[in-house]
Amino acid sequence: MTQVVVGIGSHVECERHVRACLDALAAEFGELRISRVFESEPVGAPGNKNVYNLVVAFDSRASVGELKAWCKRTERANGRIDRGPVTLDIDLLGVGDRRGTFEGVSLPHDDILRFAFVLRPLAELLPDARHPITGQRYAELWAGFDPGQQRLWPVDFTWRGQVISKAD
Repeated sequence: MTQVVVGIGSHVECERHVRACLDALAAEFGELRISRVFESEPVGAPGNKNVYNLVVAFDSRASVGELKAWCKRTERANGRIDRGPVTLDIDLLGVGDRRGTFEGVSLPHDDILRFAFVLRPLAELLPDARHPITGQRYAELWAGFDPGQQRLWPVDFTWRGQVISKAD
């Protein structure tokens, strides 16, 4: 089994789509480790609505290609279209310590080092895990990260009756 880490985002009916994604992940992969849910202003995304983002880790034997295909099917099942606001976005951030391109997927995902809405929940969920390329712990990467204009804040969020996230 290999640890898989995905980033989840939604711009439209955020709570509904994030919950649907968590349900689908749990049904397919079993036990999930879930970060807090963060709201942020849109960065490089269509529309002007705020976005919900979180990071989820789970164990799987699936190949990178199978994981990516699952992500795309789940996005489409939740109304994702190529243009317009994003109902659900699932990015494969990492699969074990793989680095390079696997079945057309670049790992680890570049967004880890680029966006606060990816790195902060990742650093909170897996603070001692190391970035496969830099070798730095995610907590260290977050501590040295300059978010600039990338504002984000935790929000209250429950899933299956469990509190996943609380606002500060």
